Amino acid sequence: MHLNAQSLVEAKLYPSQEAVIQDALRSLLHEKPQLRVELAIHSYQKQEISLAKAAHVARVSFDQMRELLVKRGIDIRLGPRDDEEARQEIENMGRILAEGKA
Repeated sequence: MHLNAQSLVEAKLYPSQEAVIQDALRSLLHEKPQLRVELAIHSYQKQEISLAKAAHVARVSFDQMRELLVKRGIDIRLGPRDDEEARQEIENMGRILAEGKA
């Protein structure tokens, strides 16, 4: 038996191959938390996300994320670049704080 994403779609277990891949990635990141950390660091280095968002993606505190970046010799960007990034920072910090209370 050759199992692939299409087999799961044909068995009507998923609506599409994309749904299979998304579920597989979620499971992988859940089972291997270090991958989330590495993905967050990579995205931060590419300036795709802020420090707060990187902490959220990695599921670590803001201070832990900053420490991880410093240990790797990655420059910390302070402050948002524009109004949109500032709004995103506020939203991310609110989410982080809310998760801490849960």
